[in-house]
Amino acid sequence: MTFRTLDDAPSLAGKTALVRVDFNVPMEAGKVSDDTRLRVAIPTINKLRDAGAKVALLAHFDRPKGKAVPSMSLQPVVDDLEHLLGAPVRFATDCVGEEAKAAINDLDAGGVILLENVRFHAGEEANDPAFARQLADLGDLYVNDAFSAAHRAHASTEGLARLLPAYAGESMRRELDALDAALGNPKTPVIGIVGGAKVSTKLDLLKNLVGKLDRLAIGGGMANTFLFAQGIDIGGSLAERDMADTALAIIAEAKSKGCEILLPVDFVVATEVRPGAASRPVMAGQPLAADDKILDAGPATVARLVEALTASKTLIWNGPLGVFEVPPFDTATVAVAHHTAALAKAGVLVAVGGGGDTVSALHHAGVVGDMTFVSTAGGAFLEWMEGKPLPGVEALRQ
Repeated sequence: MTFRTLDDAPSLAGKTALVRVDFNVPMEAGKVSDDTRLRVAIPTINKLRDAGAKVALLAHFDRPKGKAVPSMSLQPVVDDLEHLLGAPVRFATDCVGEEAKAAINDLDAGGVILLENVRFHAGEEANDPAFARQLADLGDLYVNDAFSAAHRAHASTEGLARLLPAYAGESMRRELDALDAALGNPKTPVIGIVGGAKVSTKLDLLKNLVGKLDRLAIGGGMANTFLFAQGIDIGGSLAERDMADTALAIIAEAKSKGCEILLPVDFVVATEVRPGAASRPVMAGQPLAADDKILDAGPATVARLVEALTASKTLIWNGPLGVFEVPPFDTATVAVAHHTAALAKAGVLVAVGGGGDTVSALHHAGVVGDMTFVSTAGGAFLEWMEGKPLPGVEALRQ
């Protein structure tokens, strides 16, 4: 994967860099409640400031649908960003036009300005060439540091990149390097863990992965559908019973491509989903009652996964193995996460995880810091795993 980074840019002194960041942060009572996405942008901002460039930040917040919605303004982000940067951050009440242009012109070299929500303009999500041109008129170069928005062909993620010299920011570079190490050019053998509730939402993902992996472990509600397809009693468990033929087709395709599918060989069942609910381990194939629900992978399945991970060099993980939000049904996910983290920390496994539930599960297990890389990009991470080109990344290719 070859893409242009800021190291490829000529002298930046005196230039204005338009930087697409992801500041779509959680807010409570008008205050930022989680500044992770702000912190991720700091290395790129500082690299540009240190090079003597003016930094104009472009971002979206929520879904104003092309209209200026005061409650969806980016202005509340400014104080937190100033605190993280240790430097002043100006704010412009529009992201295009004379006001934005004048505010940028008024910046000193190394100055930072946050422009108002790009989605206040309908041209953003429509990837309107005229709106992209208005954005381009504000700067000399474009930097995309928002991998999480790279799957969208919007004006500030794709259109603008076609109009100015375009580069990947430091966060984008780190994400692309990690993804390339996981699936683009991985150390083999490669194992994948895919969990979650539904097969139907991850069909493209599964079909792509079976052609790239040596082993694919399937967990969560998805595994129930595969077990049901093979005639294994799943009681009253969550499953897409109408997807049985599709599950069998995926198993057949995996076999033809030399990918071993790892399904649960045992599981933990309970009659209700609540913390501390009475539960019991059951071997796959044993009869279940109509109100029995499979809520986690069992100890034999965990042992088999641990063995498979130890024999692998690369892991790509998307989705938990059970209902990890409700103990004790977090047991399998936490155990596998701890083993994964230990292998990654020892430098014997490249372990990359991503997707909303996966990030939450890895945080729950307390292992995020020990993984090789954890992507917080939900939709973009999934589309990349599905083998789909991401418009925001394609525009940065050399």
